Amino acid sequence: MARPSDQIETRTTGGPGEKDDRSLGELFSELSRETTTLVRQEVDLAKTELTHKATEVGKDVGFIAAGALVAYAGFLALVATLIIALAQLGVTWWLAALIVGVVVLAVGGVLVQSGISALRNANLAPKQTIQSIQEDAQWAKNQRS
Repeated sequence: MARPSDQIETRTTGGPGEKDDRSLGELFSELSRETTTLVRQEVDLAKTELTHKATEVGKDVGFIAAGALVAYAGFLALVATLIIALAQLGVTWWLAALIVGVVVLAVGGVLVQSGISALRNANLAPKQTIQSIQEDAQWAKNQRS
């Protein structure tokens, strides 16, 4: 049965069976080069993957935008239907359009005000990061003293 030490391959500078005569400095230099190469390859892979994912997300955003436009057209058709319905009930056309327009504007205004209010009340500052930076600055100040 093979022992784990028997399964380790010795890297050589020459052909098979030759001893590796490189110094510790040379080995660390090679380790550094290979680590740098590995990191670069991983970064390149991440870039490629993120580019691919961004392309997919871009397509999905396009579908969302197209769907929103179609939904908006449907909303406008419903608004026109309300105007026609009011006109059929005996309200003059201009007054029916005015009534529906005012109601739609009021609903839109309430939604916008609600969104603005929520944004004003939202605390978007990264509290934990700020606290951590302040603690680090205080620690550094104490170290200098």
